[in-house]
Amino acid sequence: MDSDFSRGYGPNTESDFAFAFNDSNFSDRILMVQIVPDSKSDGEGCSSIVDWARKRKRRREEINKENDVDVLTQREEEVLNCNMLDTEDVLAYENQDEEAVAMAEESPSSIAQTANHPGDGEASKSTDSSTNMDSATGLQIRSIHISSPILAAKSPFFYKLFSNGMRESEQRHVTVQIHASEEAAFMDLLKFMYSNTLSTITPSALLDVLMAADKFEVASCMRHCSRLLRNLPMTCESALLYLDLPSSVLMADAVLPLTDAAKQFLAARFKDITKFQEEVLNLPLAGIEAVLSNDDLLVASEDAVYDFVLKWARIHYPNLEQRREIFSSNLCRLIRFPYMTCRKLKKVLTCNDFDPELASKDVLEALFFKAEAPYRQRSLAAEEGNASHHRFVERAYKYRPVKVVEFELPRQQCIVYLDLKRDECNNLFPSGRVYSQAFHLGGQGFFLSAHCNMDQQSAFHCFGLFLGMQEKGAVSFAVDYEFAARTKPTEEYVSKYKGNYTFTGGKAVGYRNLFGIPWTAFTAEDSLYFINGILHLRAELTIRQLVL
Repeated sequence: MDSDFSRGYGPNTESDFAFAFNDSNFSDRILMVQIVPDSKSDGEGCSSIVDWARKRKRRREEINKENDVDVLTQREEEVLNCNMLDTEDVLAYENQDEEAVAMAEESPSSIAQTANHPGDGEASKSTDSSTNMDSATGLQIRSIHISSPILAAKSPFFYKLFSNGMRESEQRHVTVQIHASEEAAFMDLLKFMYSNTLSTITPSALLDVLMAADKFEVASCMRHCSRLLRNLPMTCESALLYLDLPSSVLMADAVLPLTDAAKQFLAARFKDITKFQEEVLNLPLAGIEAVLSNDDLLVASEDAVYDFVLKWARIHYPNLEQRREIFSSNLCRLIRFPYMTCRKLKKVLTCNDFDPELASKDVLEALFFKAEAPYRQRSLAAEEGNASHHRFVERAYKYRPVKVVEFELPRQQCIVYLDLKRDECNNLFPSGRVYSQAFHLGGQGFFLSAHCNMDQQSAFHCFGLFLGMQEKGAVSFAVDYEFAARTKPTEEYVSKYKGNYTFTGGKAVGYRNLFGIPWTAFTAEDSLYFINGILHLRAELTIRQLVL
């Protein structure tokens, strides 16, 4: 045996039977491929993934129209003739969708049309497929020599066809029906079943092969196409098309890696949603789900996510009932209500776009989560690690969430808790800032900001904490404030700085070196201020008097 022939064999190699494709010496049957002419639009070539999607959409619409006409005609005949429809006729009409058009009806008697052709017992001398015209049907017929064991090993469809125990399974000639636009993909599919390789490399051609593989139940070819498509450059258009595949194919599991890659592409492409707001607003539902499911979404706060989802829904679903339905089925799970502010949660309860019962459920769940101890919150977030939607996982908010305890008497006062991860603090070096979400005291909005700045006296980088008031109106507040942080070994809050200040809109006050140590000591592994990788800060604010 020469080296070329033996190259495809061995204990560690996948069998390659490419040499046997369409060769009568290694075949036991002849596949008769009936080629149905396409409409003019189907015959057009696809130069891009967008063209492929448009062509497929046109074809679906045409087939649906044909089905409607066929069913209507059949019903009229039924009324005129007073006859009941035959069971076989019903099946034929019910299965005239695009998937079934590629082949005859999936009962053995119609999928495998068999006939005794002259020369059934003679081996053909040619390895080329022959093409001729069927005088009875007027369809073009392509004859291909096939090996039933090879096809049956790759495809449950062909396995059932060749082992159905009926007379047809013993015949030499088997007929399937495809459209002319599917011929190239079908031939590539047959070659793959022999060689486990594809020669086509363009996205549109690979998608054609993938759809053919789905019709004929060749999961290995679908996975191969999916892998090749993942390795090609992706665009927003192709990513959205891949997200639609699970609803377009029968074997959705085979394309899940491709749809996952498409979700990752869109999530990365629109990570900073504020930079691409108009583009994201134009995305379909599948695209919005991919973008807003991202834990690393760069967004000001979850309040901003809520406002964005509401805006998107009102654009794409102007009908209130449809909008409520899409919120219930898809959109609510994209919003992480536990990380919304209490003020915004109140608005959810009165928002007409939500079903009242669903709004109450989501808000209550959010409030219960906020009331949990930090370790319990982390546990709930960890439990969602493998879930498709993360209600309790905190995003990379530009404005960090805070917990607030408010008091009205004897004086207006609030205690604010802000937690920062070690990585977040490390990313502040050398001159970064991170802001908290707004909180309210005396009807005015305040915020905390953590800085990496230079100590003016010692000329080294250090950690600073500041308190600011949002710019609203001409009212000023005289406020006593105190900053504290949990500190090892007791892990109790220890006061670090006290002061008072008369705030006006847009002003901020604080301490440039809160801990009185250089930045390197603050972020060191043995730092006294990071407990399990978290810096726990507390700010206490008390209004001394209202200055008019």
